[in-house]
Amino acid sequence: MFFNCHSYFSFQYGVLSIQELFNEAKRNGIHKLILTDINNTSGYIELLRICREQRKEWELDIGVGIEFRENNKLLYIGLALNNHGFEELNRYLSFHKRTSKLLPKRAPEFEQAYIVYPIHSIPERLRENEWIGIRQQELNKIVLSPYRKFIHKMVAWQPVTFHPDTQGISASNRSFNIHRLLRSVGENTLLSKLTADLQAHPSEVMLSEREFRKIFKNFPDLVRNAAMLVEDCTLTLKLGTDKNKKYFTTSQAQDHEILLSKAREGYLQKYGSRVNAITEERFEREIDIIRKKNFEAYYLISYDIIRHAKEMGFSYVGRGSGANSLIAYCLDITNTDPIELDLYFERFLNPERTSPPDFDMDFSWKDRDQIYEYIFQKYDSNHVALLGTHTTYQRRSNIRELGKVFGLPKEEIDKIVAYPYPDQYKDDRTTQLIFQYADLIKGMPNHLSIHAGGVLITEKPIYQYTALDLPPKGYPVVHFEMHNAEDIGIYKFDILSQRGLGHIKDTIELVEKNQGIKENIDRFHDFKKDEEIKKLLARGNCMGCFYVESPAMRMLLGKLECDDYLTLVAASSIIRPGVARSGMMRAYIERHHLRKAGKSYESIHPKMDELMDDTYGVMVYQEDVIKVAHHFGGLTLTEADVLRRGMSGKYRSRAEFQRVKDQFFINCQKRGYPQHVTDRVWYEIESFAGYSFSKGHSASYAVESYQSLYLKAHYPLEFMVGVINNFGGFYKTEFYFHEARMWGAEIEAPCINHSDYFTNIYEKRIYIGFIHLKDLETKIAQHIYPERVRNGPYLSMDNFIRRVPVGLEQIRILIRVGAFRFTGKSKKELLWKAQLYFGQKSNKQYLPDLFNEEPEDYQLPNLHHHRYEDAFDEIELLGFPLCDPFRLLQSQDLGNAFSKDLMTNLHKKVEMVGYLVTTKDTSTKDGKRMHFGTFYDQRGMVFDTVNFPPVAKKFPFRGRGFYRLTGKVVEDFGYPMIEVDWMDKLPMKDKYAQEPITLKLN
Repeated sequence: MFFNCHSYFSFQYGVLSIQELFNEAKRNGIHKLILTDINNTSGYIELLRICREQRKEWELDIGVGIEFRENNKLLYIGLALNNHGFEELNRYLSFHKRTSKLLPKRAPEFEQAYIVYPIHSIPERLRENEWIGIRQQELNKIVLSPYRKFIHKMVAWQPVTFHPDTQGISASNRSFNIHRLLRSVGENTLLSKLTADLQAHPSEVMLSEREFRKIFKNFPDLVRNAAMLVEDCTLTLKLGTDKNKKYFTTSQAQDHEILLSKAREGYLQKYGSRVNAITEERFEREIDIIRKKNFEAYYLISYDIIRHAKEMGFSYVGRGSGANSLIAYCLDITNTDPIELDLYFERFLNPERTSPPDFDMDFSWKDRDQIYEYIFQKYDSNHVALLGTHTTYQRRSNIRELGKVFGLPKEEIDKIVAYPYPDQYKDDRTTQLIFQYADLIKGMPNHLSIHAGGVLITEKPIYQYTALDLPPKGYPVVHFEMHNAEDIGIYKFDILSQRGLGHIKDTIELVEKNQGIKENIDRFHDFKKDEEIKKLLARGNCMGCFYVESPAMRMLLGKLECDDYLTLVAASSIIRPGVARSGMMRAYIERHHLRKAGKSYESIHPKMDELMDDTYGVMVYQEDVIKVAHHFGGLTLTEADVLRRGMSGKYRSRAEFQRVKDQFFINCQKRGYPQHVTDRVWYEIESFAGYSFSKGHSASYAVESYQSLYLKAHYPLEFMVGVINNFGGFYKTEFYFHEARMWGAEIEAPCINHSDYFTNIYEKRIYIGFIHLKDLETKIAQHIYPERVRNGPYLSMDNFIRRVPVGLEQIRILIRVGAFRFTGKSKKELLWKAQLYFGQKSNKQYLPDLFNEEPEDYQLPNLHHHRYEDAFDEIELLGFPLCDPFRLLQSQDLGNAFSKDLMTNLHKKVEMVGYLVTTKDTSTKDGKRMHFGTFYDQRGMVFDTVNFPPVAKKFPFRGRGFYRLTGKVVEDFGYPMIEVDWMDKLPMKDKYAQEPITLKLN
């Protein structure tokens, strides 16, 4: 009966989740339906999974189709008769998304799909597979319709969009309101102006078969036709069977031969004289399991991608659970030795595992697209696509969007977003409605997006499983997300991009250019012994260094007094939310210092120490969950892997996860563990839902961190320029320039004769790149350097204007930032000259200055220059001043302590003035908000603060700038911070308040 069911994957239209759609079928006694979301195939895999998992509760079979719309107008509904028909529909929709061509009003001839037209869009002649949908409110039209002679081609059409009201025959008010709000957001219109043709009819609810037949009782043929359509449409897609590319060559035997040969070659190169019984046993065991599980193609494709990257000279890092694999290490897919690090084999591969290991291959953000290009060309674009993900509605953005829909002014919306607490608006009905529906919409999918790096390579054409979108990225994207892909047996290759590899590569080039030294960054074993790196780690002086630069990581390294690779590997994982929030981070730090001091510690159970001796009996890595679940809790490796997958939180609602949890507790009871021990171990397992790393993953990250640390320790200025030019670091650009200054650099404002588009360095002098100039047009910023290379330095501002296509506003930006300071003329004089030049020649096109002639001189009046004018110009144009920012404070009373004094003032109250670097908001266990702050003092040294809930509420952070704060100095494992009890933001000097300096100019 129901061939036109919408879920909330009909973006900004549908309101039913997939589970709710299933529930509606169950409530109404419906055993078959067809899911037809609008221009979308995102939901069907989840519906298939739910139907399988909940079959004991209710048997529901499904078909799939697509509701084709253009500019919100329904054209027709495509219903797939079978898998081939689904592929036809997917190819058709994908073609129009890829080419941006409008969908035609008449559907093409599909071999294995029905088409249902609305009564207002019937083509002149209907094909055999085409039908006319008649809705309950259109039944009266049939009698008078010129198409009444085609009644045999009409079907009873009852779309499903809403939750029903209490009577079950119309949309509930809440459901209909959500739909109308979503439509208003989608159409960017006021709710009061949303027209009827832009929204669904309230009757679009699922009915019982009895109610359905009652509505269409006078037209039994239409009912029979609708039932026939639904019955004819069947999708046969087996969940869980491997649908990845089957062979790298043409057979498994040939794949195995190549894999064994390449792996053995790499094995002998890497281990050489270190080959022993342990390495041989591991090698043979992995190869045997890879063969039995038919994973050769997955390994060889990963190897092929890395081989291509090396040929192109691209830096990369291989990580993920696959970093636990010896074969991956031998193939250079990863760079961590699993034997040396004692990586747990069963984390990435075991005889009971059905999915291949997870290889995360990181490339520089500058190189990743070229890797994509290679994959799409090598493995056939009909079989390759990027993995999708769904951006969901979030509360704050919901408040803003709904505020617009309700017609609130921007100022009022900003206020509500800043203080989104309903109890502050008790008497405001509109705002209360905004809060109510912002919460109801939260979590619903908003639009399709691209997964961070997942690439799918399938044996059969990708269109058999999904339609494809073509976002601005330029590569096709499937409509489903990672868990759906795994459900149907498509396992992603993670081709990720990061800035760390980019800044490492750029730093090496800068070092060679600036110092003439060719550095080899692959000397990792030498780096582990480097004393300068050890000093940076122990002090947490890691700003700019990959993965270890955040305040939280800096504090953790200081608390651990980290000075070696293995401690950094552990730190890279315990910093993750799951470990940190559960208290296991603190336990690790305590036991780390106790073992260092040769003292004993009390563990929750001796078995935990036995399983995780290297981390003092504390679960730190993902594989620790498998170890504990298998060896402590007696679960099979398959069951243990269910727990690991449950860390994502996605699977927590699944019956399978609950069954494994129950089995864990049963086994622990049989083994005689005290209940409190079992409860504590389970709590630690559960904490990994906050995400953690596998040990191999952490080890791979730590290698890259060491490369960054080496460059910072030995080439700090070039390193900071490399970080600045790759953007995307933890801190704002201003603080990387500050860090460079602390290491001895002279920071120069952009200069037309020294600066490039990106920031550059000459010996110890760093010139800020034109890319950092706000409002400077990109085409001009990119033109300045090449023109200088072609035709030599700029001789004057006039010479520059003749050579670069620049207008008055753009030249003013360059003057105000000091880009013409080499001329020896003041900014005011240059601004006057620019105004006169462009005022007289406003219509003149720029011309190359062939003769380098200077224009006639002008007599200018005395001009005033204010003392801090340059600094405020820099703040406006660059976002930060190049002078000491503390000079811009109105008050020069800077308190009674500096960062270096904190440990000598332990447990004492201090007053300090700090320049805010960054903040981190978090919540206490009872949900109250608190803040951490990072500042630097007048001497440029960093210090940290904590604002507990009462102080956070009373003295909130109010944006960037300076703060005076008081509080007690506390310490944690030797790391000091200020426990703030009072804080206030300080005013800066007025740009023109200072006594002006008179410039006498000719």
